[in-house]
Amino acid sequence: MTAALRFDPIRLPSECETLRKEVRAFLAEEIGNGTFDPHSPQGGDRDVPGFSKRVGERGWIGMTWPKKYGGHERSFLERYVVTEEMRVANAPTRRFFVADRQSGPVLLKYAPEHIKMDILPRICRGEVCFSIGMSEPNSGSDLFAAKTKATKTDGGFLINGTKIWTSSAHVANYMLAIFRTSPSTKENRRHGLTQFLVDMKTPGIKVNPIGQLTGKAEFNEVVFQDAFVPDDHALGEIDGAWKQATSELAYERSGPERFLETYYVLTELVRALGDAPDARGAEGIGRLVAQLHTMRRMSVSVAGMLHAGKEPVVEASIVKDIGTVWEQQLPHRVRDLAAFVEPDASNHEILDTVLPYAMKVAPKLTIQGGTTEVLRGIIARGLGLR
Repeated sequence: MTAALRFDPIRLPSECETLRKEVRAFLAEEIGNGTFDPHSPQGGDRDVPGFSKRVGERGWIGMTWPKKYGGHERSFLERYVVTEEMRVANAPTRRFFVADRQSGPVLLKYAPEHIKMDILPRICRGEVCFSIGMSEPNSGSDLFAAKTKATKTDGGFLINGTKIWTSSAHVANYMLAIFRTSPSTKENRRHGLTQFLVDMKTPGIKVNPIGQLTGKAEFNEVVFQDAFVPDDHALGEIDGAWKQATSELAYERSGPERFLETYYVLTELVRALGDAPDARGAEGIGRLVAQLHTMRRMSVSVAGMLHAGKEPVVEASIVKDIGTVWEQQLPHRVRDLAAFVEPDASNHEILDTVLPYAMKVAPKLTIQGGTTEVLRGIIARGLGLR
């Protein structure tokens, strides 16, 4: 079926701009207190004790969720503003971000009531970290090739297999994972997958870090050996997880974090070129800012669709595809534009520090959250081209 693609123009309402000022003031206070360094590109991946809880106290986690579960029943557009400001400031959000962005909404839709009442308020207080278990060795981003098995046993399931590229699994309290509960069929290779809530303290789970070019290891390999998951931790339809997984990915793929991960090199380029850049520098910055503005308008539009209760899977995939390719190429473009700046310029010092890190981070950006190839397959299918 061909999707009717739309990116309706949406302007952020006045309450969003009021909220933006509040978030900036909060972040300025945190920076002033030495919580994190906004010039450090590693800030978003750091685990800073107390920061998540202070964000939760402000009501900025679970913003769109029902108050019954600790949420605040605010709009997706307001949540967008908080995410945008946190990302631009390189704030240490990793501890709570996945739980807020996608795991919580999945639990809201599919978890039993007692699990919602237990976990969702703790997410909102900034006390819980989630990871996502989708990719597996030798299957790339092909979710439907998953082989990790969930075998029915008394009172639950035994999990055996391996997940890979699982961000934050080494610090996560829980994982939302897709496991195979039945074989796929010739008619439907999507059949046979079920989504589970996994307590990471469960015996039989081993987390192995995966090093990156940056020296960091936020990705992990997670090995399951007869790990027991109770019946009530199976989420949604048995053998039908592909339906809810595609819905979940609309949350994961469309936010400002999908094009702002290397944004800091652009701000430092502007600082390095100064108030009177030459024609080459001015044109280069103009192009980059125009591209950034376009992606932001598309991303805000998807946030508006989510707020309206829609599931813009294809539109979200377009934002993620364009955004991650752009943020991956950005450090190289900045390097070219900065090459003609005098190397002893004082305003060049920070750029010289952050640019090498951004270039090392860049290769992962078009992999995490779904590879470019998989995204373009989803887009092609939505356009009726395959």
